[in-house]
Amino acid sequence: MNDAQLLRYSRHILLAEFGVEGQQRLLNSRALVIGAGGLGSPAAMYLAAAGIGTLMLADGDTVDLTNLQRQILHATGSIGAAKVDSARETLTRLNAETLVETIAARLEGDALDKAVERADVVLDCCDNFATRHAVNRACVRHRKPLVSGAAVRFDGQVTVFDLRNSDGPCYECLFPADAELEETRCAVMGVFAPLTGIIGTVQAAEAIKLIANVGVTLSGRLLLLDALTMEWRSVRLSKDPGCRLCAVGAQLI
Repeated sequence: MNDAQLLRYSRHILLAEFGVEGQQRLLNSRALVIGAGGLGSPAAMYLAAAGIGTLMLADGDTVDLTNLQRQILHATGSIGAAKVDSARETLTRLNAETLVETIAARLEGDALDKAVERADVVLDCCDNFATRHAVNRACVRHRKPLVSGAAVRFDGQVTVFDLRNSDGPCYECLFPADAELEETRCAVMGVFAPLTGIIGTVQAAEAIKLIANVGVTLSGRLLLLDALTMEWRSVRLSKDPGCRLCAVGAQLI
């Protein structure tokens, strides 16, 4: 680190658990954020502010007026622009030292696999089960830690799936792809604006901890937030011994 970086990130460096070593790990690392919306906005901004070296941001949507209530990467002047372009402008103003790589498409197939393979940590900030399962499969395949968040109405949840821990569950363990689950999305159900900021910020915190190798992550725990009462619950998660993705002897699909 140069003198300017030592000063810029001094409040991290002053933390005994973090220090120069932890900050240097951030500077040398690459994070993949899938979704530049309500969750991806605060997650990406805190990663950039904290000094992540490279931030890959994937989203195929354009900015809409209805996004601005909660998607703080974007402003009124960005309406109609690709979300990743609007996000890159905001993140570059925030920290020009962070290299922002944008993918103006919904990540899937080989493109998703290659992006996950290049990342040190993946943040799932999307809003649909199909993408969540696809991201999980890629993370299981490449043994990449996955920070998963969700927010709708006044309800939020966040956890870490890290198969570098032999007893750690994956997303499939919690939400099997063949289960009948009702998908609820912000466009239909609404979402409390600060809720996305709270959950997205926790996702950034977990990603930073994973990269810097500090503290205890949410691997094996699911945090649930009721923002109406501002009450948190912590639920223990166990690996499904019959999981078709991450169980011993499972065949990746």
